[in-house]
Amino acid sequence: MLQLISAFQSVLAAFFGVQSEHKRKADFKQHSPVTVITIAMILFIVFIIVIYAVVAWVLNT
Repeated sequence: MLQLISAFQSVLAAFFGVQSEHKRKADFKQHSPVTVITIAMILFIVFIIVIYAVVAWVLNT
């Protein structure tokens, strides 16, 4: 479970662009690429849904 949380934190840091090169290399040694890609895809879909909901809400007001 801790490894999944660590992968989630790594993906979030990468989304915001605040992850160092050293941390990125360490993450790819520690985590499976499939796990990182899956988390990234889920977070991307959630991001798109949130943006869509905010735009729809603003256009309705």
